[in-house]
Amino acid sequence: MKLYTQYTYEKKWISTSTQDALRMIREEMPETDAEATLQYILSELKKGKTVTLGTCRFTSTI
Repeated sequence: MKLYTQYTYEKKWISTSTQDALRMIREEMPETDAEATLQYILSELKKGKTVTLGTCRFTSTI
């Protein structure tokens, strides 16, 4: 599955690696378990949803 991210102040979706997604999650929510949060995001993306975490959005389709 492809992973795309977009900050709320940006207009373009960018293809993102899993490692970059983990870094972004750690920046947005440093008090959470980044790997568990990523697994939750990926499970929601499989359902066709877009997930917003702080100022960052994650999606699997653009």
